[in-house]
Amino acid sequence: MYIDTHAHINFNAFKDDAGEVIKRSLEAGVFMINIGSQYSTSKRAVEMAEKYESGIYSAVGLHPIHINDEKFDYEKYLELAKKPKVVAIGEMGLDYYHSKQDSDKGKQKEIFLEGIKLANKIEKPMVIHCREAYNDLLEILKNNPVKKFGVAHSFCGSLKTAQQFIELGYKIGLNGIITYSPSYDKLIKNIALEDILLETDCPYLNPKPLPRDGRNEPENVKYVAGKISHLKNTSIEEVKMATTRNAKEVFGV
Repeated sequence: MYIDTHAHINFNAFKDDAGEVIKRSLEAGVFMINIGSQYSTSKRAVEMAEKYESGIYSAVGLHPIHINDEKFDYEKYLELAKKPKVVAIGEMGLDYYHSKQDSDKGKQKEIFLEGIKLANKIEKPMVIHCREAYNDLLEILKNNPVKKFGVAHSFCGSLKTAQQFIELGYKIGLNGIITYSPSYDKLIKNIALEDILLETDCPYLNPKPLPRDGRNEPENVKYVAGKISHLKNTSIEEVKMATTRNAKEVFGV
């Protein structure tokens, strides 16, 4: 069994065939966590998870690129986060790639702190989004610890930065990005399997050898595992077992 720890079957890219994609994934032995990016997609993620006895879970949160699209209503998110199929808060964090204004950066920090408060309130881990903001985000985490830690999703930082997350108790989320170029090889070779979570970030980041512009699906997490297996000179079964164990540890699924 694989666990895709970061999927977006709750997004419009799957509006016509979400049920089929989920069925296909579960039949292939791939469980998934659907991640919210706004209140609407968070609610949809929870509703999807509630339709299945097992295999599908959810996370609720406000993505930093949407901070000017809607208010982070703490009480509404808290109510949603208390649902049994919610296993994490996220994705939340800092994104300086899309937001260059200092005012937006400050607002992102404020909302991220609210997310940490929410995660600690319900004692759930965090799914952290970070792009071109690792120093600021790590400083926030050091000064405002998340009780249940979580994952640095779609990690694209340096080995040193990854080690800082690991030292704080976080896992490193790897997806199709690692199949695009050898720039992540050093990172993967030098962090332990015990510190890695598999993800797709579907419908985005279709891994090689699939078409880069194709719609990604949870089942494709096997290609991410294959790349890790190759770089670590270990079996794909070992990668599957270790990362699944890690996901169960972090999310309690």
